[in-house]
Amino acid sequence: MVARVSTVAFQGIEGVPVEVQVMISPGKVLMHIVGLPDKAVAESRERVQAALHASGLSLPPKKVTVNLAPADLPKEGSHFDLPIALGLMAALGAIPADALAAYSVIGELNLDGTIAPVAGALPAAIAANAIGKGLICPAESGPEAAWAGAEIDILAPRSLIALANHFRGTQVLSRPEPAIRANAANVPDLADIKGQESAKRALEVAAAGGHNLLFVGPPGSGKSMLASRLPSILPPLSTAELLEVSMIHSVAGQLSGGKLSDRRPYRTPHHSATMAALVGGGLRARPGEVSLAHHGVLFLDELPEFSPQALDALRQPLESGECVIARANHRVSYPASIQLVAAMNPCRCGMAGEPGHTCARGPRCMTDYQGRISGPLLDRIDIRLDVPAVSAADLIRPTTAEKSADVALRVARARERQRERFEAAGMKGIATNARCSTSMIETIAEPDAAGLQLLRDAAEKMKFSARGYHRVLKVARTLADLDDKQTVGRIHLAEAISYRIAGERLTAAA
Repeated sequence: MVARVSTVAFQGIEGVPVEVQVMISPGKVLMHIVGLPDKAVAESRERVQAALHASGLSLPPKKVTVNLAPADLPKEGSHFDLPIALGLMAALGAIPADALAAYSVIGELNLDGTIAPVAGALPAAIAANAIGKGLICPAESGPEAAWAGAEIDILAPRSLIALANHFRGTQVLSRPEPAIRANAANVPDLADIKGQESAKRALEVAAAGGHNLLFVGPPGSGKSMLASRLPSILPPLSTAELLEVSMIHSVAGQLSGGKLSDRRPYRTPHHSATMAALVGGGLRARPGEVSLAHHGVLFLDELPEFSPQALDALRQPLESGECVIARANHRVSYPASIQLVAAMNPCRCGMAGEPGHTCARGPRCMTDYQGRISGPLLDRIDIRLDVPAVSAADLIRPTTAEKSADVALRVARARERQRERFEAAGMKGIATNARCSTSMIETIAEPDAAGLQLLRDAAEKMKFSARGYHRVLKVARTLADLDDKQTVGRIHLAEAISYRIAGERLTAAA
C-alpha cells in the first residue's frame, strides 16, 4: 500500500503541487527519501523518526521508501517534514488515509513531536486552494495562511498528537483567524524637519506619483531624514497589494508571527550589499531587497558607495517591475514594482558647491565621485533635487511645519484620481503615473500650446532621451493631479523640467 500526501515546492512566490508517496515494504531496515531532495529534506529522515517516537509511534523493521513526485523537480526546505510524517502515520494506520486527501500539508518537526513554523504558509494556502484542497500547517503559521481566504479549510495543530486526535474525533482544531500587525505609533513625521521646503515638495510629488527620487547635498542637510518620512505620507496597501507583498515576505521567512501589515515596505540596505542581496539570488534564489520592497520604497543611502555592478543590476527591475533570476538549472521571477529613493553627497569630501568650501582635489573630486553612477541608471530617476545645508536661521526660527497627515491626504487624493483614470481606460493593473505606458502618458498628459513649446525647447537644450522626455510628462501629470487639474499646463511642465535640471551635471559626470 502506498500512502499519498499533498504538499508544495516553491518556485519564486508560486507553490507547485508535490505529492509525497510513502511505501513500507519487506527488506533491509532503512528509510530512503528520493525525488531530488536537498540537504534539509534529506535530514528530515532523522527528525521524522524522532518525532514519531516521541508521539508514541515507531517504524516497523521494514524498508521505508519516500518519493517526492514529480521526481525531476528540486525539493528544498524543511516544510516537507510534516507531510512525510503524516504519510508514514497513514501507512501505519495511525490516522485514516482518506482524511489527508482533502489537504495540502507543510510543516517542520521538532524532535519532541511539536510542529515548528515554516516560511511560505500564505503562498502554500493559495496554491492548495487553487487545486481545491485545504491546508495543514503549523499553529504559528495559521494566522498567515488564513489570509488566503475564508472558504479555505485550514488546520493549524501544535503537535502530531493534536492532529491525530483531530482526525480520530477526540479533539477539534479550530480554524485560525487572520492576524494583522499593529503599525508603529512613533512613525517619523515631516513636521520634525525645519526648512527644506523644496525637498518636502519633491517628496510629496514623488509619493503622489510613485516617482523615483534622488537627493544630492552635503552631509547633515537632511537627505536621509527626509527619505525616512516618505512612508508616513504614502497610502496604505490595498488588499491585492497586501497579499502580493506578504507572499514575498512569507517565502523569505520575514513575516513575524504570521501577522501581515498594510504599511508599505521601506527597505534600507547598507551600501556594502552585494548584487545578490539587492536583486536576489544565492543557492536557492531567494528574493532580494528590490523584491522585498515591492509596492514600497527602496532607499539607497550613500548611492555612489554601492558597487557599480549592483546598482546597474537595478536597471531592469526599475523598468519592468519584476526581477528575473536565471540560473543554468532553473529560472525564478519575483515581483519588484518599487519606488527608488536615493541620497548622495556631491563629492567624496561632501562639500562641493557649498559657499566657503573647496575640494582639495578640485573639480575632479566631484566628477570622479558622481561618475560611479551610470547614466542609464540616472535616466530612470524622475526627480533629482539639490538639498543645500540647513541655515542657522531655519533651525532657530520658531516655525510650525506641515504634518505628514496633511500631506498624506493630498497624496491619497492624487492617487485616487490616477486610479480612477487608469480604470476608466481599462488599465486596472496600473495605480500610479510612474507605471503608466509611454503611449498612455502621451494621451493623458498632452500639454497645452504654451507647455508644448516649453517642453520642446527644454528637450532640445537639455538633450532629453526618449525615456527622459516621457518621465517629464509623468511628473507633470502628477503635479496636475495634485492641483486637481484635468490638463497639464505650462506651470506643471516647468516644475517637472526643473526636477531634471539638477541631475544634468550628474549625467555628464557619468
